[in-house]
Amino acid sequence: MTKIISSPTCGNSPKMEFLKKFNIAFAEGNVDFLSECVVEDIVWNIVGDRKIDGIDKFMEELEKMKSKKVTELIINQILSHGKEGASNGIMKMQNGKQYAFSDFYVFKNTKSTVLKSITSYVIEI
Repeated sequence: MTKIISSPTCGNSPKMEFLKKFNIAFAEGNVDFLSECVVEDIVWNIVGDRKIDGIDKFMEELEKMKSKKVTELIINQILSHGKEGASNGIMKMQNGKQYAFSDFYVFKNTKSTVLKSITSYVIEI
């Protein structure tokens, strides 16, 4: 079970609450939930590493990542405005490694909680 630590301001709006759930699902490897939260032509740019285009490649990548167990997720901030959002924090892994992350999201539209693109910055600490 992944330990979740989240800033109390991370749920101040429906989109912020959605992004909190999205980050938790990512840490827990909940591929079914994550696949429902993105458009078919999702673009995920993991800066300096790779760019993933489309739901099929997105799902493949999530399945690969599932084997890397997250023991603790610390969400420091979640922001949202209009059709954009962002989150940052730290993931502590079962193998002892820790990663600082910052993700930037673009929603399908201003009313939607379906993601059109994700840009991720990940640094081992």
